[in-house]
Amino acid sequence: MKLLDIGVLSKRSGVAPSTLRYYEEIGLIQSVARHGLRRQFDTPVVTQLALISLGKMAGFSLDDIKGMFAKDGTPQLPRAELHLRADLLDEQIRGLTRLRDALRHVADCPAETHMDCTKFKRLMQFASRSPGIQKR
Repeated sequence: MKLLDIGVLSKRSGVAPSTLRYYEEIGLIQSVARHGLRRQFDTPVVTQLALISLGKMAGFSLDDIKGMFAKDGTPQLPRAELHLRADLLDEQIRGLTRLRDALRHVADCPAETHMDCTKFKRLMQFASRSPGIQKR
């Protein structure tokens, strides 16, 4: 069994050593040995880190991701939850596509000013109702 030093694992996975230590601290990954003060990891951790990265990209929290691994570190992906997350991403994509199209229209709108553009006005109304706007 070949062990990976934390520095080698960091380079191979693109995950900073401090993040690897944090992931170990919260139980997402486990070191299996030490070489002096440096943590050593088994090679399957590379796969775990790829899955953690994928989960984060999909919007799962680290706690959610932690629940997707068995005690031995093997993935146990909840298919129903993955379907729900994919549906949410589809919804986001549709919303972002509409936003992109509206912004392109406003950028090219022949109206004298943006405030004369009906599409821009609708975009402003949408933005004022959007959860991205913090109301004080």
